[in-house]
Amino acid sequence: MAVAVKICGLSSAEGVAAAIGGGAAYLGFVFFPPSPRAVTPAQAAALCSAVPAGVQRVGMFVNADDEDVAAVLDFVPLDILQFHGSESVERVRQARTRFGLPIMKAIPITDSGDVCGAVRYDDAADLLLFDAKPPRRPNALPGGNGLVFDWRLIAGRSWRRRWMLSGGLTAELLPEAVHTSGAVIVDVSSGVEIHPGHKDPEKIRAFLAVARAL
Repeated sequence: MAVAVKICGLSSAEGVAAAIGGGAAYLGFVFFPPSPRAVTPAQAAALCSAVPAGVQRVGMFVNADDEDVAAVLDFVPLDILQFHGSESVERVRQARTRFGLPIMKAIPITDSGDVCGAVRYDDAADLLLFDAKPPRRPNALPGGNGLVFDWRLIAGRSWRRRWMLSGGLTAELLPEAVHTSGAVIVDVSSGVEIHPGHKDPEKIRAFLAVARAL
């Protein structure tokens, strides 16, 4: 079975077209202004107008309050809310009830303790996203840093929720990452870029081609 792919941080019509044409299952749009991949609700709405039925539109938020999320949903027909900050279990559960949409919760990983901590979200989130913990420096972004964690930390584990593998993936690394971790869904952002915030349609197509072949 082919590995399902989420292309995150899309901000151009060319990137969206490449992702759709290559068979991406999820398209991610970032609503976190410090990120070079951030889009406005109006920009995202225009990009989402080309997304066909069956492709999931994911909005990525970082410690956003209800007003921030609602302001995006007023414009953008999202299918999934991705929380990529330090949101608590209670916050995830509250947002899921408030907005009536599935929640994807990012879990930053450096060691086995981080992995074990993910079970706290089993009853609150609909999907888990395992990503490398951001670097310890001022103003570090919560994701999209091109960092890889030890995939063996999540290998062979059973989860009550669907999960995605993220963190520093590229077309070249993807086969090993999937084989080691057991992932059937993966998320990529920096690995299909020319530089931060600028997706390369050719890299998107290449990544998706590798995923289809796995």
